[in-house]
Amino acid sequence: MYRKSAELQVLLVHPGGPFFTKKDAGSWSVPKGEYLSDEDPLDAAKREFKEETGMDPEGEFTALSPIKQSGGKIVTAWAVEGDLDPETVVSNNFEIIWPPGSGKLRSFPEIDKAAWFTLEVAKQKINKGQISLLDQLAELLNK
Repeated sequence: MYRKSAELQVLLVHPGGPFFTKKDAGSWSVPKGEYLSDEDPLDAAKREFKEETGMDPEGEFTALSPIKQSGGKIVTAWAVEGDLDPETVVSNNFEIIWPPGSGKLRSFPEIDKAAWFTLEVAKQKINKGQISLLDQLAELLNK
């Protein structure tokens, strides 16, 4: 999701859970998730966005070229203009045994925060494998 104000801004989300608590630069991401082979990728992207933010994204979606992150994960993404208040974001939860070896199953939000960033700052915050999504968005909007 992006918005245009004095400067172009993009919405990024920070992963929740104990592994990312103290991580910032290079840890943020576009809202995303996995989908099944028989699921429409755009429908899945909208579902994942809602699961991670609590908001149904609306508007005209423009496909970006898929990218490959380190580890080989393919990310298929769309650009959509919109706005949301990061303070109102409510994410779904996931469960893991924490601390490791404790046998205690704990629940954590999939994302613990969302924020708007200029492209310059977003490139510092986002997972390095996703920077090309930001470049594609900038190119798309400069046409």
